[in-house]
Amino acid sequence: MPFIAKDILEKLLEFRRERDWEKFHTPKNLSATLSVEVAELLECFQWAKDSELRELVVSERTAIEDEIADIVILVSDLCHDLSSELDVVVRSKIEKDRHKYPVHLAHGSSTKYDRL
Repeated sequence: MPFIAKDILEKLLEFRRERDWEKFHTPKNLSATLSVEVAELLECFQWAKDSELRELVVSERTAIEDEIADIVILVSDLCHDLSSELDVVVRSKIEKDRHKYPVHLAHGSSTKYDRL
């Protein structure tokens, strides 16, 4: 099952096509914009104490979900334009990470793989 339903991807591509935005959606521009959108998601949590996160997620749910949607849209556009299937590349990365982070070394640790 793909990460984004085919009908949703088609709607995203139609939305972009109707506005003639494909010409702006180079891999570089999509990647740069993705970075901005991730920063906007982080901004939702900026300066919040860990003890405030649960309440913040409730009070800012719509803003948080809008930023998540922007991120997913950009990743979907990028994958489409690069002829990459998101579910395939994620599965591949999971397998690579299994080797980088073996359970017996990584369990319960936030240490980067090259320091395990």
